[in-house]
Amino acid sequence: MSLLEAKVSIVTGASTGIGRRTALDFAAAGARVALADIAVEAGEELAQEIIRLGGAAVFIKTDVSKTEDVARLVDLVVGHFGKLDCAFNNAGIAPRGAAIADMGEADWDRTIAINLKGVWACLKYECAQMMRQGHGGAIVNTSSTMGVVSGPGLAAYSASKFGVIGLTKAVAIDYARSGIRVNAVCPGGIGETAITSAPENQQDMDQLAQMTPMGHLGKPRNISEAVIWLCSDKSDFITGQALSIDGGFTSW
Repeated sequence: MSLLEAKVSIVTGASTGIGRRTALDFAAAGARVALADIAVEAGEELAQEIIRLGGAAVFIKTDVSKTEDVARLVDLVVGHFGKLDCAFNNAGIAPRGAAIADMGEADWDRTIAINLKGVWACLKYECAQMMRQGHGGAIVNTSSTMGVVSGPGLAAYSASKFGVIGLTKAVAIDYARSGIRVNAVCPGGIGETAITSAPENQQDMDQLAQMTPMGHLGKPRNISEAVIWLCSDKSDFITGQALSIDGGFTSW
């Protein structure tokens, strides 16, 4: 039997990069997948790809910074698939950095709204649904190596990603005895994503690869395979953890 056979999952930020790879891997592991993103065309194409491959998927346009969108997402998933077993709260942005004295309030607010408030909203409605069902569940949030360490010009981004780890640990404690496990993954430099493949980011990515002890960037599958494992019964005694998947970057 596949690791997630007959499970129902949500993936936010599903249209591209790590989210896309994870959605495909959820389906390959036997899960029915709800894809959430603001990128409608790419999300709908991915849903159709999963269906063509023999899986079950639905795309639901969702802006995670809007609490009402997230509440609607969970309601529609349960209406479509009948339940919710696991979730990958992955939607986020990585704006180019600025020292805090040079940062606009709008840039700060947008980063926190998507990267941190968005995860909070997902956890709020996912945990509520899992509690109603009464049979637990597994949730994985996307933080970052920059939620463990930091660097120049990353005040907003690091604040949001450090916050995701704190939120993960707090919610894991709140729901541990209800059988809801909550963990985080902390990706390092991951190639083959929209952000890391952008021409304007190429120099930064080359430098990051050189700074990584393994000497190269990771791939989206390095993250997705960890997420699948954390959502499966293979990790049933793991909660409240932040797993760095970074080629050794945070070991310096």
